[in-house]
Amino acid sequence: MMFIIRADGGVLPPAGVPVKISRKTPDIVADSTGKIDYFCVGEAEAATALRAEGWDVVELRDGWYADDAGGGVGISGHGRYWEIRDTLLSVKEAVGPAAAPTAAEGGDEVNVRKAIFGV
Repeated sequence: MMFIIRADGGVLPPAGVPVKISRKTPDIVADSTGKIDYFCVGEAEAATALRAEGWDVVELRDGWYADDAGGGVGISGHGRYWEIRDTLLSVKEAVGPAAAPTAAEGGDEVNVRKAIFGV
């Protein structure tokens, strides 16, 4: 899963927490002056532990989170999928679920390219 660690400028997340991208905290967020959002990956337990240590941790929901350079992070599938984008149209890194859904879960595999374009 991906979550945000929101910290004062110059304060980095703890070592061992993978940071994929960062941005200035948007002005719409209360008390955002001088803060940085670090988009981190980890298990839900890691986010809970960081919060218990006093870090400001924000869980992400499906949507688009713009960075300061014309790209950002896209989250979908109830947090199972995320993409880091350099621009709106170019994917730098993407992650999906660890295991593909089984037929019992209603997850028949579909070749989308073939279904749409016939190739």
